[in-house]
Amino acid sequence: MLLNFPFIQIAGIHDAAEAQLITEAGATCLGFPLVLPVNKEDCTIRQAADIVATLPSKVCSVVITYLDQGQAIAELLRTVGADGVQLHGKISQVQMKILREELPEALIIKSLIVGRDESDALLAEMRDCEDSVDAFITDSHDPRTGASGATGTTHDWSVSRYLREQSSRPLILAGGLRAHNVAAAIEAVEPFGVDAHTGVEDASGRKSAELVSAFVKESLKAWQSRGVTGKV
Repeated sequence: MLLNFPFIQIAGIHDAAEAQLITEAGATCLGFPLVLPVNKEDCTIRQAADIVATLPSKVCSVVITYLDQGQAIAELLRTVGADGVQLHGKISQVQMKILREELPEALIIKSLIVGRDESDALLAEMRDCEDSVDAFITDSHDPRTGASGATGTTHDWSVSRYLREQSSRPLILAGGLRAHNVAAAIEAVEPFGVDAHTGVEDASGRKSAELVSAFVKESLKAWQSRGVTGKV
């Protein structure tokens, strides 16, 4: 699947109204965490499917999941009608290839969790699945809770930059990104895309139109200041 620049993903969609405010703010991709091992989903599979059906054609939809079986992942994507999947857990080469065979046109993004694994281990993981994915996303590990992703914490951006430099695939940066730090993150890593989840939520845990809009604007401004345009 073609990845268009800029790639700005907002993850953790609750309902159609939230999806609308996010797309109106200029985000290019919506992420739906589903079938999670611990945390509660923001919406059900059926609700996600209903939301995806209403999205503009220019907006990408991605299921974020810890599932590790290719056929089960493919079935989830078909049910939701999503354009792609973000694989947030460990998955074997065999299952990755099954997923690709099941859905050859789907966008496949593989997460790399910085802070949980050493740089060499992350690089080895990246090399193992590079041929089967369209992009990577680096996210944060929170040692206090053991959570990986949606932690609201940043990580060592130099590790993400190193992985971006070593990868033949586009790299998306996640982990504690907000309007006030996304420009610095883009300057440090030079990623193809950015992702925000908790950093654009208000005190109620819902997406804030003001925070989402500010995040998108600061991201675009940072890339434009570097003269970066294009697609992969």
